[in-house]
Amino acid sequence: MSTARARPYPPPPLEGWRLAAGTIALATATFMNVLDVSIANVSISAIAGDLGVSPNQGTWVITSFAVANGISLPLTGWLSQRIGPVRLFVTSVLLFTLVSWLCGLAPNIESLIFLRIAQGAVAGPMIPLSQSLLLASYRRESSGMALAMWSMTALIAPIAGPMLGGWITDNMNWEWIFYINVPVGLFAAAATWWLYREREAPTHRRPVDSVGLGLLVLWVGCFQVMLDKGKELDWFASPLIIALAATAAIGFAAFVIWELTDAHPVVDLSLFRSRNFTTATLAIAIGYGTFFGNLVLVPLWLQQHMGYTATLAGIAMAPVGILALLISPWVGKNITRYDARWFATFGFGVFAVVLWMRSQFNTDADFATIVWPTVLQGAAIGTFFIPLFNLALQGISAEKIPSASGLVNFLRITAGAFGASVATTLWDNRATTHHAELVEHVDSMHPLAVSLLNPAALSGWEPAQAVAQINRLIDQQAFMMAANDLFLGSAYLFIALLGIVWLARPATALPRT
Repeated sequence: MSTARARPYPPPPLEGWRLAAGTIALATATFMNVLDVSIANVSISAIAGDLGVSPNQGTWVITSFAVANGISLPLTGWLSQRIGPVRLFVTSVLLFTLVSWLCGLAPNIESLIFLRIAQGAVAGPMIPLSQSLLLASYRRESSGMALAMWSMTALIAPIAGPMLGGWITDNMNWEWIFYINVPVGLFAAAATWWLYREREAPTHRRPVDSVGLGLLVLWVGCFQVMLDKGKELDWFASPLIIALAATAAIGFAAFVIWELTDAHPVVDLSLFRSRNFTTATLAIAIGYGTFFGNLVLVPLWLQQHMGYTATLAGIAMAPVGILALLISPWVGKNITRYDARWFATFGFGVFAVVLWMRSQFNTDADFATIVWPTVLQGAAIGTFFIPLFNLALQGISAEKIPSASGLVNFLRITAGAFGASVATTLWDNRATTHHAELVEHVDSMHPLAVSLLNPAALSGWEPAQAVAQINRLIDQQAFMMAANDLFLGSAYLFIALLGIVWLARPATALPRT
């Protein structure tokens, strides 16, 4: 059964003030969604300390949201056909707002993680639907600019998020990083419904792929829990980790087989028959996973081992969006004039240079040294997302665009969650290795030990206090060296992505699929 038969579909593009208002309404919801990730990054230490857990466990606040968000993304196409994209978008925004308020009320880490899972699940349709509704609001020849406008809101959030999150954490309570979503979400939902309710798409009843959805939840969930709990349980020395790994592998294989044979798959894997969709999606997933892992790592390192407050760490991370904001409109305007592969090549090259610069950090690095790579990284972000999304969706038929957009965002967000878990785990593991190596070179005759064990220098310190101070300094160096290892490895990974991008064909040569 379908609705809105009296109205033509697709509706004509919006004009004038309605176009501007519609762009602002959709952008506000996107901003809130992206802000909720970046604002939490600098608050992890405060959340973990307040709730009595380790910073590693605190990162579950980020990864639980990202995994649930990624799992719910593939349902966007099916849900939008059942209840309509406008109704689904507004409902998602309202539910996101409600769960944000509940997150602020969470009394312990278990309830917060559960609510973040719920928040990520209801947020799934927001990003792909904001994209599709915005594209439908603009004329076809302005689609590149529409995507640039949409991307700019996602780029403003990384500027505002760390600073706002740091200020709230230091001057109020971390709960307010969730409470601030309430007025923003209510405005976005009300404005979108007012402007778009007459542009609702016809609805169709389609069966849901419950088996495929169950397998998706199974393998993604098991894999993420394995990554989050691996270090704590000593990885494959734990029967639980072995069971999770086996379940994830079997679940993934069963998921692929089922989705390729089901008449109404929850994830349209046939999209991967397009070489450009496969290549661009792979580059987006690996690139974003690496980028997000470092985005989580840097604030943790600054706060735990460099003495930065949450506010100062937020300010150090905020400039990532400055160049992105300046470059994105030009990229959107010229994306159809130039080969998208050159834009992506430039972006990955800048990412590699930025991470190489970070791999040269030491514990004496001043604020300017830490900030400059973050500023430069904005140029990479501005030339990374728009061209690759454009390359992935080129040649895809109009009716498959929502599914394609949902699948790209699913893999991007899921890769981000995996990247955060892998980065923090490797950081701890490499720090343990470096700590053991450094201890071998520090004995009672080492100048550091002599100076700290000298009673005159200690002003009355006990030997145990001196040993603790030596261990703290070794820890600081070990975690610095471990972070450098990850930065350098990430730089090499972005260099490898330069080759992957060029496996795609020029967008102008693509047939519709």
